Amino acid sequence: MKHVLFVCIHNSARSQMAEAFLAECCPGSHRAFSAGIEPGRLNPVVVQAMEEVGIDISGNATKSVDAIIASGERFDTVITVCDEASAERCPYVPGSVERLHWGFPDPSALTGTAEERLAGTRQIRDRIRSRVEAWCQGNPASGSF
Repeated sequence: MKHVLFVCIHNSARSQMAEAFLAECCPGSHRAFSAGIEPGRLNPVVVQAMEEVGIDISGNATKSVDAIIASGERFDTVITVCDEASAERCPYVPGSVERLHWGFPDPSALTGTAEERLAGTRQIRDRIRSRVEAWCQGNPASGSF
């Protein structure tokens, strides 16, 4: 079983969604984890958007990359899902690890009404799901970092 770590800034949105979708799309072949460079709090708009597609992440805790590394867990692939500049801040993950970067907008940066922020989060959610599904099917459509 391949172990995959998704990393973003706060582990509050993008990496949480990617972790959930990998668990759904690649059951039995991959084990998903997520962490943040500076862990924050789970984004409630993201929780709502994921509930709309039948995935409950409301009980998930945010985790730091440093804590994940300190746990001794080994990964086959580390995928950053934040912007390029933030991806460069990702700490070194030990081992022979494939490193990928899939940049997605940050849902917490969305502005507007509650409905507009939810609509934007849905778009990001759907892009993340599509990328994870393609990757699970062997069509990575992504670059390394």
